[in-house]
Amino acid sequence: MKTFTRKYLWIVMAIAVVRPVFAEQSKNVPAKLAPAHSVFVMPASPREGRDPFFPESTRPFEATVSASHAVEMTALTVKGFTIMNGHPMVIINNHSFMVGDEGDVLATGGRVHLKCLEIRSDVAIVEVNGLRHEIHF
Repeated sequence: MKTFTRKYLWIVMAIAVVRPVFAEQSKNVPAKLAPAHSVFVMPASPREGRDPFFPESTRPFEATVSASHAVEMTALTVKGFTIMNGHPMVIINNHSFMVGDEGDVLATGGRVHLKCLEIRSDVAIVEVNGLRHEIHF
């Protein structure tokens, strides 16, 4: 009976000591922190960095070069004009546009991003690199 009492006494003491230790840890829980966000800056030249998946690729640097060159407006032609549901639509270099549509078209100098601003019966007004142009058809 003596050994049972000693074991019981040790268990009770262990529980008495362990309970406050765990109780205090739960009271001092810090507030939730906001998750960290990754930031990636596109390099402007090979000296500033490279694509980790395609290290020999020059694709990240070509985007900045192509946006800076001037676009030849003679490369953009209207290949078709129609009215669908009362709204005019044009086909510029095999890409269809309605008023307000944006898209990339292939031109002789490469891809050109343009926005269709207005369509009349004989002209389409588009915005290319922030400049307005008229394409007559």
